[in-house]
Amino acid sequence: MGSDRFSDRFTTAARLKAIGQEAQARVYRAAARRPVRRNKLTGRAALLALVLCALVVALAYPTRQYIAQRSDIADQRRAAQQAEQKVEQLRAEKARWQDPDYVRTQARAHLHFVLPGETGYSVAGSTPAGDSDPAAERRASDEAAARRPWYDNMWDGVDQADAAAAPRH
Repeated sequence: MGSDRFSDRFTTAARLKAIGQEAQARVYRAAARRPVRRNKLTGRAALLALVLCALVVALAYPTRQYIAQRSDIADQRRAAQQAEQKVEQLRAEKARWQDPDYVRTQARAHLHFVLPGETGYSVAGSTPAGDSDPAAERRASDEAAARRPWYDNMWDGVDQADAAAAPRH
């Protein structure tokens, strides 16, 4: 007998049948060795996913409120700190106004005060010709309005409002 398991004593049909059975046996053995694949999503995993989703939905609003409140607290702390800085500035200004020299300097600069024995001068039309200062012009018109009767000022205001509201052609 040769190395061939299937010798000439079997027919071709018998040989093919034996090869098919041998191949089938190999496939079954390979399938038995391979682990069985189960469905990845089991009932427990689905329940766990559902519980986690419910927790996320239930905690979303309180978490958003917490973050908003923390932001409000930070804003309030910044406002309190700014208020404290303003208080310190006002205390420093109050301390400056307690100094008689500072009061005297401010009175001279803003109110044009002079000490006894000094001569005070006021220069009329102090802006040089050709220079136009809107603030000075406004002050001059306000001074002129202060010298006129109140009803003239009122009618001037009505005329200005009417001129501003008139359609332009």
